[in-house]
Amino acid sequence: MHIPDGFLSPQTYLPAAALALAAGAWAGRGLRERLDESALPRLATLTALAYGLGLVMLPLPGGTSGHVLGVAMLALLFGWRLAFLSHGLVLLLQALLFGAGGITAWPVNALAMGGAGAASALLSFGLLRRWNETLAVAVAAWVSVMVSAALVAAVLGLQPVIAHGPDGSPRFFPFGWSVVLPAVLLPHALIGLAEAALTVLVWRHLRRRHPEFAR
Repeated sequence: MHIPDGFLSPQTYLPAAALALAAGAWAGRGLRERLDESALPRLATLTALAYGLGLVMLPLPGGTSGHVLGVAMLALLFGWRLAFLSHGLVLLLQALLFGAGGITAWPVNALAMGGAGAASALLSFGLLRRWNETLAVAVAAWVSVMVSAALVAAVLGLQPVIAHGPDGSPRFFPFGWSVVLPAVLLPHALIGLAEAALTVLVWRHLRRRHPEFAR
């Protein structure tokens, strides 16, 4: 669901950049203490997995693309801070090296996927874990995709409202919420199922090999 350059107005990406940089600075505090020699290789491996998964994109109507995120996997295993930093780096490298997403749109992409996606995964998992852990992991992954997609769609649909010419014609993204929300959310409801299955597989593997990562 990468948003490319040229789709967002400065009224959107400048405040988002300030918020993303502030969130990144907070998330990075105490990073050295939280990453020991055993956790770092696993974080690097799963970050690389998220990077690769995010490059397999399906173009969608409404100005975005569909792909598996991997952010729930990072959040459940390493917490929100490391998930936000890792996924933010994934999105930045994808934009710089492959043009997957824009540089000006990076703050919105990072906040929607690495921020809200990770937070919603952790919240969903926390609410459901006492009932069934596998179900909780699957739901957390699906919810992370849907929340991320909803925020991306909401920001895109806002552009004609806040950035238009004197005659009312949109200066950036031309479609409103009535077009963007269904165009983005419906495909991602299916993509979320793939995300859920993948996250459960990774979770079960690490639970067997490293129980401390599935507390």
